[in-house]
Order: sequence, then C-alpha cells, then structure tokens
Amino acid sequence: MSRAAPRGLSRLSTSGRGAPHVNEMGDPTPSSPGVVAVDVLESLLEGCQVIGFDWTYLYVNASVVRQGRRHADELLGRTMMASYPGIETTPMFAALRRCMTERVHDRMENEFTFPDGSTGWFELRFVPVPEGVCILSLDITARKQTEAALARSEAQLRHAQKMEAIGRLAGGVAHDFNNLLSVILSYGSMLLGELPAGAAHHDDVAEIVDAARRGADLTRQLLTFSRHRATEPAVLDVGEAVHEMDRLLQRILGADIELVAVPATAVGRVRVDPSDLEQVVLNLVVNARDAMPDGGQLTIETSAVVLDDGYAAEHLGVTPGPYVMIAVSDTGIGMDRATQERIFEPFFTTKARHKGTGLGLATVFGIVQQAGGTIWTYSEPGKGTTFKVYLPRVDAEPTPIGAAEVPAPRHGTECVLLVEDDDQLRVVAGTILRRHGYQVLEARNPGEALLHAEQHPAPIDLLLSDVVMPQLSGPDLALRLADLRPTMKVLLMSGYTDDSVVRHHVVDATVAYLQKPITPATLTTRVRQVLDDGADRDRDRAATRDA
Repeated sequence: MSRAAPRGLSRLSTSGRGAPHVNEMGDPTPSSPGVVAVDVLESLLEGCQVIGFDWTYLYVNASVVRQGRRHADELLGRTMMASYPGIETTPMFAALRRCMTERVHDRMENEFTFPDGSTGWFELRFVPVPEGVCILSLDITARKQTEAALARSEAQLRHAQKMEAIGRLAGGVAHDFNNLLSVILSYGSMLLGELPAGAAHHDDVAEIVDAARRGADLTRQLLTFSRHRATEPAVLDVGEAVHEMDRLLQRILGADIELVAVPATAVGRVRVDPSDLEQVVLNLVVNARDAMPDGGQLTIETSAVVLDDGYAAEHLGVTPGPYVMIAVSDTGIGMDRATQERIFEPFFTTKARHKGTGLGLATVFGIVQQAGGTIWTYSEPGKGTTFKVYLPRVDAEPTPIGAAEVPAPRHGTECVLLVEDDDQLRVVAGTILRRHGYQVLEARNPGEALLHAEQHPAPIDLLLSDVVMPQLSGPDLALRLADLRPTMKVLLMSGYTDDSVVRHHVVDATVAYLQKPITPATLTTRVRQVLDDGADRDRDRAATRDA
C-alpha cells in the first residue's frame, strides 16, 4: 500500500501552484508539486494522517509511524478501531467524529494509551479534507512529563513549607507552655511532698501534678514533631532492634490481627535515639491496628535499600544514598488522598473523639525528619496502607548500652547563678535550689547575669541559664562569662532546643542540658550531676598536671 498523499490532500498542498505534472501512467513525475508536497510531509516532525469517512487510514507520514508505534503497512487501508482497539471510546475519537460529520476544525491535547499499556501525550489538530479528516499531531509527552514532575515538586514543596510552618508554631507553643508546666509541676510537687498520704487535699494536689505531667507529654510530642527536642542518638542495628519488639507488638495487636515479620539479613545500622526508633515502630503499629477494627494482617519489613538520584528527584528533601527501610503495612480501611495529605499534622485524626490525640503520626514524622530520614505513604480506601520509613545507613559499630545510672544526690551548698526571663519560673527554680541547700543568684536577663559575675565576691560554681532569652542567648552568655569565671560549670535549660544548643539535632557533648518542664527532682538531680562531673574533671586535670 502506497503512502502517497491522497488526491485531495495533494490539491491542498499545491494550491496556487498549478496542476501537477504526470507521466503516461497518470502518476506524478518526480519534479511535480504533488511529489514535493509528499516529501515535505515525510520530513515533518509533526505527524500527518488522513482518515477516510469509513475510519480507514488513507495516508500516514513517517512521524505518525513513529508516534503511533505501528508500521505504515499495519495502518494504511485498516480502520483506526482495528489498529488501536478501544480507540472509539476515547475523547480524541469523539472530537474526530464531530470534525468528520460537522466539517469543523478542532484541536485538543490527548493522552493516548498504546496496546502495551504505556501512554503518551499528543497535541492534535483536526482539519476537514475532501477524503475525510487530516489529523496533525505533535508528541508533547516529554513536556507533559516535565510539567507533571514540576507539579509534583511544587506540591511537595508546598506541603513541606506547610509542615515547617506548623512545626515552628508547635515548637513556639510548646516552649511557652513548658514554662507554665514547670511552674505547675514544681509548686505542685513541693506541695505534694509536704502533704502526707491521707491528708486533706493530698489527692487533689496529686491530680494537679498528674494532669501537668500529661500536659508535659503532649508538649514533648509537639517538640518531637517540630524537631526541637533534644535527643541522644546511638548506632543501632535496625533488624535486631525491630526483632526485639516482636513480643511487645503481639500484645498490642491482639489475637485477631496476624503479625507477619519479613526481616532481611544484614539490614544495616542507623544513628537514632533508641527510644525514638521504638516509638516510630510502636506508633505505626498502633495506627495500623486501629485501621483494622475487624482484624487483618500487619506486615513489618526491614531491608537495606539505595535511594538513587531518580528517586531523590521525585521526592523533595531526599538525599541519594544508602538507607535502611522499615515498612509497616496493614490490610485495613485505607485512606483517601485528602486524608493522606494531612496525616502528619499535629492533632489531625480520623478517630472518634477521645480515641486519640492526633499526635502519633506527627511524632513519627518529627523523629524520622530529625534523624535525617524520610517517610512515605501509600494507601487506597478499602485496600490498606503502607508506611515506609527510610533512615540513613551508617558504617559504624553499634553503641554499647550502658548500665542504669545511680540517682544522684539532690542537695548541695554551691553557688548557682540562675538566669531566666520568665519571672514565675525563675522564682520557683530559685526556691527549689535554696530548699536543697544551694546559694542562688537570680538574674532576669543576661545583663544582670554579667553584673553578678563581675560583682559577686565569692566563686560561682554553676551557671543555670535558659537558652532563648532577649539580648543574649544562654550559650552566648556562657561564652561571655567564661573569661570572668573560667571554673564555672554550665547547665542550659529550655523547653525548645534551637541551633545554639543543638548541632545536627544532637545536643553538644560539651554542654549540659536540661529539658523543660522542670520538677524539683529533675532540676536538683541534673544540677548535682553537672557539679559532680565538673569536679571529677577538675581532679583529673590536677592529677595530670602533678604527674
């Protein structure tokens, strides 16, 4: 079957240039305008095809053959329906039918599905010709893919910016709330310590303290989500850590849910706070359990993976490299797209009232982000959900687990310079320290602290300072005082860790840190530890000099 342009198309192509030259057989001569038109059509990057009124292909140029993934002999003389089954149900065919019957021009962008299941995008123009319709097509698949990738990146960026904004808000709220909780917990604990069991109001005060502790748990989760919580990372073997949780997970799930573990050998190690890794797995498992009210199957899989440049390009914030993957899958009710976009937001929950705080997945998100990893979700309503956590793989020996620390004594006689801009918290912290035998110099701001350091005639053993303050941060204040009081120890406290305290999300090993909210027990224990550790180091240095 020849690919020569049909007579009507030749006339259109040579309009205004005279009739074509023909030989004795009636065919155009090589120099005729009709042959020139066909040569031009064959050289176009734009596809050109003529469809007859009976839906057969009358002409296709080389670009149509390339775009349609069909040889010319598979098209010419055959109908569109025979060449591409199902094409008659597409929007493109509807536009072609309208052009064929009403003899009107039209244009559209069309996503075409090939017989092998792959797709491509084409810009189509429909032009009526005497033989039927001429379809001019331009392959815009690459452009569409680029636009889709850009749209995905923009959506991921908007989501990341939203989560970052929520994180800053959550962190700020947690910081201020931790100051209030410190006051409530401290006064409540001191009052409770003075009331013997059975005394009037003993149980009432105990309820106040318990409620404050629950509030502290909420703020801790908010700080985790916002990545402003101090952590103590260790190098862990993920496979071993998850395996050790099997018995605990079985108790959480109950008898109606089957737990399937798919461990991999030599999964690898990650650097993360051990309690954080446990919380990630527990929260995901509890979330999966709640998604299967009638029972089902929960699968936990661990494996070593490498996220390449292609994956990183498709997932904002991912750095290519080796990772350890923890996947938690359930056969539960699943989630729609709108729900998936909000699942990591604090206080967002699909559970009934009083059935959850909406902080479980938000906590998971914060832990994974703080560990330098990423988390992705796939879910379909009625088909279940899969969470995949990727944590950067590290080449280091596992961190040995130390013995439990012996509680430190809480009393002392040393001099403490207390710097806190919150009046209520400064007063209660000073009261606690004085009740435990310490001398306390109170400062409302860094300026007053500098004056105390310059004018106090006796040694100052410890600087106890808030981190975030006007004028000067706690760490910067410590640096300023180092020259004036070189032997003074430093203990920083905050309900919100920022970059001045945290380096790569890890508390600087040279800086002692106390997480708010404080209680009499946590404050005095930590103060005593810092003073005693400092005394031990001073003795070691003196022994080295003497030797």
